[in-house]
Amino acid sequence: RAETPPPLRRHAAAGEHQYEPGRLRPHILLPLRLPQSHPDIPLPLRRRGASGSADAEKKEKAPKGGTAVKVRHILCEKHGKCMEAMEKLKAGVRFSEVASQYSEDKARQGGDLGWMTRGSMVGPFQEAAFALAISTMDKPVYTDPPVKTKFGYHIIMVEGKK
Repeated sequence: RAETPPPLRRHAAAGEHQYEPGRLRPHILLPLRLPQSHPDIPLPLRRRGASGSADAEKKEKAPKGGTAVKVRHILCEKHGKCMEAMEKLKAGVRFSEVASQYSEDKARQGGDLGWMTRGSMVGPFQEAAFALAISTMDKPVYTDPPVKTKFGYHIIMVEGKK
């Protein structure tokens, strides 16, 4: 248990408090002691101890399939246009070329959306993205049939997971 700080002495002439810096400082910087596992303390603040209870809880809460995916997609408002893009992919054209030609969104440069985290995508898109296997643009594994969202029809491809 830390001892109480020394009493402050008033300087008679200036009316200021005097203290000895070396003696007061340890009393201010008391170590923060948190329990190994407590429901009121958020996970990042819990200490990772030998029991590993915080780590175990984190693993239990983490959804299957990772927490982020590197996604490319082709978005078409009309189903017919999306099916044309699908035929090009089936014919062996690179995913990025088909995306540049057919996609109707900001990711026209090869359909690259980058790394997307779980919860940042609309429901059906997210479910499909995390269910897909990792693939390359030369040999893509993509959603067939296209995924319907409020934005239109998506052909989704995943390049990485973490």
